[in-house]
Amino acid sequence: MDKKDIEVSLNSEQEKKEYQEYVKQVTPTHNLWLQMLKAFITGGVICTIGQGILNYASSLGLDKQDAGSWCSLILVLSSVILTGLNIYPKIVKWGGAGALVPITGFANSVAAPAIEFKKEGQVFGVGCKIFTIAGPVILYGIFSSWVLGILYWIGKTMGFW
Repeated sequence: MDKKDIEVSLNSEQEKKEYQEYVKQVTPTHNLWLQMLKAFITGGVICTIGQGILNYASSLGLDKQDAGSWCSLILVLSSVILTGLNIYPKIVKWGGAGALVPITGFANSVAAPAIEFKKEGQVFGVGCKIFTIAGPVILYGIFSSWVLGILYWIGKTMGFW
């Protein structure tokens, strides 16, 4: 190795170290326990609100199934309205998975792309992009249900159930 090759090698090593330091500086650090606590609180608040809706609907004389339907409808509507007002994304940013997992998170995943792409028009914006995030969930949910239904039917026909 001559002197020039050694200098290039040293510069390369120095650049790698500088880059690694830069990556450490710009990479956000997360406190796992704090994130889990925030998710737990957020999900718990959403579920508590849902339970309150269920209890209130039951106190109005609705049976369990109707009360559950009203609870789902109110939570989905609330999530879509909060998404439209740009409040739900802030809840998601703070609460993480605690806000994304319940039914409200699913409603948010359908409403957010529709709002984001509405400037592109009803067909190419809202129509094409509305199920960008939720589409695969719906597809695999329906497909899984179909496969399990076929397996159940086969098992029932053969006398396993």
